Amino acid sequence: MTINGELLIGARAVRGTSGEIRAINADSGETMEPSFGGATLEDLDAACALADAAFDTYRETSPELRATFLETIAANIMAIGDELVERAMAETGLPRGRIEGERGRTCGQLKLFAGVVRAGRYLDVRIDPAQPDRQPAPRPDLRLRNIALGPVAVFGASNFPLAFSVAGGDTASALAAGCPVVAKAHSAHPGTSELVGRAVQKAVADCGLPEGVFSLLFDSGRSIGQGLVADRRIKAAGFTGSRGGGTALMKIAQDRPEPIPVYAEMSSINPVILFPGALVAKAEATAKAFVGSLTLGAGQFCTNPGLVLGIEGDDLDTFIGTAAAALGDMPAATMLTPGIAKAYRTGVEAIGAHDAVETVARGKPGHNCQGQAGLFVTTAADFLAHHELQDEIFGAASLVVRCPDLATIADVVDHLEGQLTAAIHIVEGDYPEARKLIPHLERKVGRILVNGFGTGVEVAHAMVHGGPYPSTADGRSTSVGSLAINRFLRPVSYQDLPDDLLPDALKQANPLGIERLVDGER
Repeated sequence: MTINGELLIGARAVRGTSGEIRAINADSGETMEPSFGGATLEDLDAACALADAAFDTYRETSPELRATFLETIAANIMAIGDELVERAMAETGLPRGRIEGERGRTCGQLKLFAGVVRAGRYLDVRIDPAQPDRQPAPRPDLRLRNIALGPVAVFGASNFPLAFSVAGGDTASALAAGCPVVAKAHSAHPGTSELVGRAVQKAVADCGLPEGVFSLLFDSGRSIGQGLVADRRIKAAGFTGSRGGGTALMKIAQDRPEPIPVYAEMSSINPVILFPGALVAKAEATAKAFVGSLTLGAGQFCTNPGLVLGIEGDDLDTFIGTAAAALGDMPAATMLTPGIAKAYRTGVEAIGAHDAVETVARGKPGHNCQGQAGLFVTTAADFLAHHELQDEIFGAASLVVRCPDLATIADVVDHLEGQLTAAIHIVEGDYPEARKLIPHLERKVGRILVNGFGTGVEVAHAMVHGGPYPSTADGRSTSVGSLAINRFLRPVSYQDLPDDLLPDALKQANPLGIERLVDGER
């Protein structure tokens, strides 16, 4: 498949005329061919108009057709073959195994949502039959289903060129809900984005769907991203990136005449809590596993373990010493973009120079586009006194906080911002104290895990990848797993409609054969 540097506006492929974008080879720093033309506001308008025109037809497609469409996207992505893997490797610096795994996850997400659509439970159909003889007043016939919100803007993520980008989780869940998608490619991997975008565009044609179901735009500045969220035809947005970027889009969305939800995943340091018994039993093993998680993918995961809480003493010293030794042997790793590498170095230099922080280990140095891992230590009192120590450093850096007791650990947790994950490391003897801490964690995070680390997010029905602000814009939602579809739905109730006028999901004969709640019972 040829990469032409073109926008995909419905069924068309056109050259953008607003500036130019070039991919950078993450390892060499050299620019890559071809150049990509940025979209104009007229291109944005055309894409949104097509999405709006496609909406009513697409949202009422049969479950089977929509599920087949999602599966066709997955098949088309796999059909690109090694060209996609090699382009993504070059644009991101990520190794083959990571890209191939992410491609599998991307296709797995699409297939998961195909199953969700076929099952129909996401419609949450509820039927309360009429009770004309009820006293003192009759009850009308009431029927409810979820419907799609409308066209959705999806912003590609820098750190996941496949799984959180053009055909990633936001796109998969929006399309599954019945929402057309206008995607904005991330400028760090435009070639990867075009290849995947063409796979989606082909699936739209393969399945005979309206062309406006999908469009892909490139942005040489910020006008297209901002314009998408501001466009009256866009009814929701999915974003993964920085807190500054996410909050800027949230403000645009709230300042519209009709405010819309922005599901933004932004900032998280994902605390790891080391309980006393676990430190006694396995401080060294836990420390080595921690360093493996911290440095995975150059630390460029939103679930990276950026904070460790433990009770000061010999056992915590063993953990720190083991982690420092392991981290000191770690080679510098290529980061996704020169800008990300520069921001990482700035963050590490700032925390290393902080008066309340001790630098205990640095990984091996590398060139300018590589990140040198770092491990730092402070006290609970200093951590609580200096809010800036909670700032996320996007990369392989973590801060260990020495706490005098478990009560202080709970106090530190209570003062944290919202997080995606929290990991507790325990043995059976720690259970009573862990039981006390879990309610504190539930108020702060979207996922609690035991004896592991947040890196590695399973795509499953019971997964939550979200959390209180600022980890996400709306802690009631998830961007991973089957519940992600709920972000792009809203309920509609139908009162006393004749059966002929009801949507198929609500007809008396249940032609879709889906699970329904009738008079409060399944």
